[in-house]
This record gives sequence, C-alpha cells and structure tokens, in this order.
Amino acid sequence: MLSLIAGYVGHRTVAIGLRTGLVATLADRPGADADDLADACGLDLFYVSVWCRAAVGAGIADRAGNGFRLVPHVATLLLDTSSPAYVGGVFGVLEAPEVFGRFEEAFATGERMWWDDTSPAWIAAVSGTGTPFYTRLVPGGLERVPGVADALTAGCRVVDTACGAGIGVVRLATTYPRATVVGVDGDAHSVERARERVSGAGLADRVELVHSALEDMHIDVPARVVINNISMHECRDIDRVTDNVMAALEPGGWFVISDFPFPDTDEGLRTVPGRIMSGIQFFEAQIDDQLLPRAAYDDLLTRHGFIELGSAQLTPMHALTWGRRP
Repeated sequence: MLSLIAGYVGHRTVAIGLRTGLVATLADRPGADADDLADACGLDLFYVSVWCRAAVGAGIADRAGNGFRLVPHVATLLLDTSSPAYVGGVFGVLEAPEVFGRFEEAFATGERMWWDDTSPAWIAAVSGTGTPFYTRLVPGGLERVPGVADALTAGCRVVDTACGAGIGVVRLATTYPRATVVGVDGDAHSVERARERVSGAGLADRVELVHSALEDMHIDVPARVVINNISMHECRDIDRVTDNVMAALEPGGWFVISDFPFPDTDEGLRTVPGRIMSGIQFFEAQIDDQLLPRAAYDDLLTRHGFIELGSAQLTPMHALTWGRRP
C-alpha cells in the first residue's frame, strides 16, 4: 500500500514541477539551488525547497553541491515533445477532471459523455500525449509495415482517421512530401485546431480536413493507406468504422492501427504499463469505451476481410496491427 501512496506523491511532484516551470528551469540551469529556482520561477523559497527534496525522493533530481540537477534523460522524458520517449504530457492528463474526477462524480449514474463534452484544455492535453505516438509511428513504425513506407515516399493518398488536432497529418505531410493527406475527425474543435496547425505549417495545399464521425466517414477518392492512431478502441461502432475503412482503400491498400495493447491477463494488468493503461480506462469508460488487447485487432481485421495481417510492438504501451484490402 505504501508504494501506491509513494507513486501518487511522485506523480504530483512531477506535475507541479512541470506546471510551475521548476523542471524546465532545472534543465536550463543544472546545479541551481532553491534560491536560484525561486527567483527564476517567481515562487516562494521555502515551498521551492520542499519541492526540491520531493524531486530527489521521486528520482527525477539529484543534489549537485548546494544545488540540484535533473537526473540523466529526465529533461528528454518530461520536456522534449519531439522525442518518441516523451511522457511529460501524461502527468497533466491524468490530473485533469475528465479522468478520475468526473468518473467519481458519475459513479452512481454511469452518465456517459463524448469528446465534444470535454474542455479545450483536455483536447490540448490529449493532443500532447498523443504526439510521441505519432513520433514513433511516422516514419519508424510505418517502416515496419511491408510496402507502406515505399508507397508513401513515392506519393500516394493517405487518410489519418481520428486525426485530432492535426499533429499526425502535419507529420505525414512533412515526412512524405509527395503524399496527399486527408484528416478525418468527429470533434469540431479538434478539426479547427488541426486546420490552424496545417495552415501554420504551410501545408493547406496537400492536406484536406474532414469533420465527420468515423462511423459516417465517406472518402470520395480511394486512399492507398489509412491510419488510425490511438483512437480505434474509441469507435462507437468499430465494425462499421472498419467497413468504412475498407471502402476508403484502393485494392491492395493498407490499414494501419496504432494503439495501446491493453493486457488480457491479470499478470499483465499488474505490470507498470498495465497499471497506467488501467488508469486511462477511467476516461475511456466515460465515453462508453475500453482499450483493447492487441490481438483483438487481428480478429477485427480478419472478420472484415483484410489479408496479410501483421503486428509489431513499438513500446510496452504502443503496438501496431495492419492488414491489406484484397
């Protein structure tokens, strides 16, 4: 039981350090003491000294003479949004009211919600946590799928389903400059954010954005590749969505599902990745959903007629499954 309490303390210590800028300041000023940190961040000296000791206890900082420094790699893990190892956004997501707070409030009624019931801050936070999934997927993950990287490099049409705030469509368009990219999402706020991001990147001529639930998705021009990144488990009607994907693909086209591999055994649930994914389930339950074991996608693609199935594990919390339209 004490280890659970200690984990909670560590989580709150990191989250506070990220929100107040203490983690970023330590990354910029290794060896800074509590006085330096308090001055730089505009915080109370005594409170900063309390946080510093907790950061040492949590294992994210070491003492450096009279000051402190982040332990190796922590700056990358917590601050570098371009790194495939970035996990800094997860701390804020798990503290958001949409996860545990609203779940507990609705425990008796079981009242559900959907993405358009969440706050803009929640959308932004989730977009941040989804960024490393796209970083791992494009291009490294797609290179694990036989033939896909070659097709994208040569120039083809690719659809990013549940594209959210547009991080994936921008990454696809910049990584594969000959490809034409279509992003589809059912949340109007996310599509607007994606439109701003695409325009800011100067990619509006090669990226089309469509506001549509995936259950109603209709692609006029068939695509060579369809991607879904950490959202397939959220489909309200996953079979209907899979049928729509099949219809959106050219013959021989690929469907690549990038998602959490939820454990299907109690032993898996008790691992660190399993425990984190169990926490994600508190939000997923509120949108009438749960994460799926990776093998569930083999069954899904098989019953919808996909062939040449394959899979790859990118991290303990990130796996790919793919298949081709006959």
